[in-house]
Amino acid sequence: MTNFFEKVYKIVSNVPQGKVTTYGEIAKVLGTRDARSVGWALHANSDPTIPCHRVVNKEGRVASGYAFGGAGVQRKKLLKEGVIFKNQMQVDLKKCMINL
Repeated sequence: MTNFFEKVYKIVSNVPQGKVTTYGEIAKVLGTRDARSVGWALHANSDPTIPCHRVVNKEGRVASGYAFGGAGVQRKKLLKEGVIFKNQMQVDLKKCMINL
């Protein structure tokens, strides 16, 4: 599983500031439909240089259980980078989603 996690981290590392991607998009790039495993990989990440906060669900919602301080912390990090939100906890995917 570690190799899978490393692949996830490499993809996430390429998401630029001000943009987001989804768990499902990362899974698709990796040739799987298992978005949950992508979430597990991000939850297990111990490298603070990996921008895990740039990954949201398929609807653009931040993670209620964001592993690094909760949804409010994830939202704050994204706002600081210029990510546009449709409402309190939902990113505007049309404006901020990056194609992988």
